[in-house]
Amino acid sequence: MKRLMVFVLACAAVMPWINAHAQNYPNRPIRLVVPFPAGGNVDVFSRVLFRQVEAELGQPFVIDNRGGANSLIGSDLVAKAAPDGYTLLNTSFGFAVNPLIIRKMPFDTEKDFTPVTSVALGLGYLMVVHPAVPANNVRELIALAKKQQVRYSTAGIGNGQHLAGALFNMEAGTEMLHVPYKGGGPAVNAVLGGEVQVHFPAGSVGVPHVKAGKLRAIGFTGAKRLSSLPDVPTVAEGGLPKYVADAGWHAVFAPAKTPMPIVTKVQQAIHKALQDPKINQFFVDNGYEPQGEAPAVWAKKFHEDLKRYAKIVKAAKIEAQ
Repeated sequence: MKRLMVFVLACAAVMPWINAHAQNYPNRPIRLVVPFPAGGNVDVFSRVLFRQVEAELGQPFVIDNRGGANSLIGSDLVAKAAPDGYTLLNTSFGFAVNPLIIRKMPFDTEKDFTPVTSVALGLGYLMVVHPAVPANNVRELIALAKKQQVRYSTAGIGNGQHLAGALFNMEAGTEMLHVPYKGGGPAVNAVLGGEVQVHFPAGSVGVPHVKAGKLRAIGFTGAKRLSSLPDVPTVAEGGLPKYVADAGWHAVFAPAKTPMPIVTKVQQAIHKALQDPKINQFFVDNGYEPQGEAPAVWAKKFHEDLKRYAKIVKAAKIEAQ
């Protein structure tokens, strides 16, 4: 009983501080860690969205690109940061896949982070090839891949691009070689430079290169065509009727024990920013569905996805390293 009373009194003493801290938050710049190099889709979306979030919160967001180790370097930095709302993580759904494919994690994905909100859900990836590749559609690429070695680049092992490529191999009966890079920027540069033949970029990254003639889009991995490239068929329409691969989610996380009033304040600012017509349309045009869910709703979905991705990784036969 005595211990209980001590605990209750301690909580009573702390709550006023938490409330006061939340009311004054933010009163200085916020560090937004993007655990990928500049140029990838998470980075591009961060720079578009968080300029508007700045206007909602009244403080600037300093985007800190910390790529490497399949996003572990940047994520670990946030896991070990002070839980005061001034260091946040904006990442992709590979964050939920990493514990399934990496044996020695530097942090506990569930215990060391507080889910803030989902930013957007990716409807699919573009399937692009270097202009020199003799394949103008999915069927021609399948035929080419069965004659010779075809390589595809991704932003890392176990991310959505990797799973999209693995699923393509499974459905098409091909053996395209997976070549992981340290982020989306280097991965798209690899196909632009001809180091690899195929890449699966998000619309925000791939569409400008396709419209500039630097890459050729032969398909979209989602269930329906990408609105900004309506003439590009889905991979299913192109010859693999059972093939559908979404692009997962982008979401924001805070260090564990970040006060819930602060978490909610950030979530509400992101949700409001996503309602801006230009921001909303930017996501839609690039194949993403804006989200901005409440922390409790997003936390529930996140934990469900940890189980869902475990099944996908097992089906794709991706072994932990």
